[in-house]
Amino acid sequence: MTTILTRLDPITVEVIGAAMSSIVDETGETLIRASHSTNIKERRDCSTALFNARGETLCQAEHIPIHLGSFLDLVPHIMRRYATQDIRPGDAFIGNDAYEGGGTHLPDIVLAEPIFVDNRLVAWTVNLAHHADFVDRGHAHIYQEGLRIPPVRLWRAGELQKDVLDLILLNCQVPPERLSDLRAQRAANRVGVQRFQGLAAKYGVETVLGAGEALMDYAERKMRAAIAALPDGTWRFEDVFDNEEVPQTLPMSVEITVKGDGMALAFDAPEQRRAGINMTYTALLATTYYAVKSVLDPSIPPNAGLARPLAISAPPGSILNCLPPAAVNGRLQTCQRIADMILGALAQAVPDRVMACTNSACTVAYFIGKRPQDGSTWVYLETIGGGSGARAGKDGLDGVHVHTTNTSNLPVEALEIEYPLTLLRYELVQDSGGVGRFRGGMGLRRVYQATHDCRVRVDVSRQRSQSWGLFGGGPGAHGAVEGGPGVVFEGDSAVLAAGQWFAVVTPGAGGYGPPGQRAALDVARDRAEGVIGADMARQAYGV
Repeated sequence: MTTILTRLDPITVEVIGAAMSSIVDETGETLIRASHSTNIKERRDCSTALFNARGETLCQAEHIPIHLGSFLDLVPHIMRRYATQDIRPGDAFIGNDAYEGGGTHLPDIVLAEPIFVDNRLVAWTVNLAHHADFVDRGHAHIYQEGLRIPPVRLWRAGELQKDVLDLILLNCQVPPERLSDLRAQRAANRVGVQRFQGLAAKYGVETVLGAGEALMDYAERKMRAAIAALPDGTWRFEDVFDNEEVPQTLPMSVEITVKGDGMALAFDAPEQRRAGINMTYTALLATTYYAVKSVLDPSIPPNAGLARPLAISAPPGSILNCLPPAAVNGRLQTCQRIADMILGALAQAVPDRVMACTNSACTVAYFIGKRPQDGSTWVYLETIGGGSGARAGKDGLDGVHVHTTNTSNLPVEALEIEYPLTLLRYELVQDSGGVGRFRGGMGLRRVYQATHDCRVRVDVSRQRSQSWGLFGGGPGAHGAVEGGPGVVFEGDSAVLAAGQWFAVVTPGAGGYGPPGQRAALDVARDRAEGVIGADMARQAYGV
């Protein structure tokens, strides 16, 4: 490989790197357009990537950062289970398990296909789709959370293994939807194989593989340069985690140490819980890579090289580095808190580059019921945005997804066409953004009415804690679940009869800087637009 690298000029490396990025973008669009479920075709809850033959990330599409956690260890798991000589063109491996499949939670089903050039395994095309199917389940341990799939062949040399497929579909609540989405995943991977092979035919396979190695080295150099630009030192930040699955508020912390061009991030947290809030180590890695890259240098290529200067640790058996059989379904809530903690620590080193705390959550509403037309089961999952933190020179964004999730809020029209639900209200929440020289982003309120009987579960955080502000900025407002007449939530779940409604209120985000420094014109605009009420204007800004 060294001789190849010495012959590669930077322009060739850049061109091949851009081609790899276009491949993962195209496979992602193929998956979205070919899929059946609203969670993928509308909300784009999916990701795509390329890996080299060793299972190192060559390129990841700009979809969902946390999905990298389900990619990182999948190919190594496959290579441990199957001898390289037994892997053939046309094979496709399916997996989702958090402990034996490299995943982070069971609904994220990954399909990986080897790429061969001249009968040589040179790379992998991989995609992930969140199959919104495993609903109305317990979360005391992973055995309650759905079907666990270690990496197994779903296609062998291009032939579908129907017995494996039948086993998977039998454990799903909406089998026709799952089948259609799996076919879309297969179609996306076929595009990835063809495009990579075309790239190798154009430039030569050794040149393409050499460019992949050079791009990883380049990402490492950029990350080291970004770290070296920080002052040497150690910064610590603490926060708490809360949601309805755990009765108590859980403390957690991070200590970041920079020395030269290396960075160590040491996390601490309580022991894993009998709840779906636990994170696998790969989820912690993906979250940390995202947060550090975002602050230090967003232009670093998203490949395995950026991880080399980072040393990441958390106590085994804790909620941040869980061991089997810990439940992991709601791990994204914890990931969001970790991302904000990293920002809180780095704000002490580079205050102008870091925003205040976001809503620190990925609020999720799960529905399940029977369709009145034919009695078939319907399942719907929706993640809802909230406030994003204020920045050194700008207000925070209102009603958006933040950090490790990047899905869209489902349009009202799509929701009401496909499911027996009506959305009564969809609005930004007044006074929910933290006050400050620059205000935090506002949370959302969505009010759902059931047109037919169904069950609902809501996963929302920051009901007992608040998103913190920076440098004198105020905290964001709490998240909440509000039941309508006759609707009683037992913990995070409720039964809805036809005509009943409930509301989800997502948390607001923290402000940046003292509120006394906010420009009078900005306060007047906030008041006129209903961002803040009269009491908030008077108490926080003296207007």
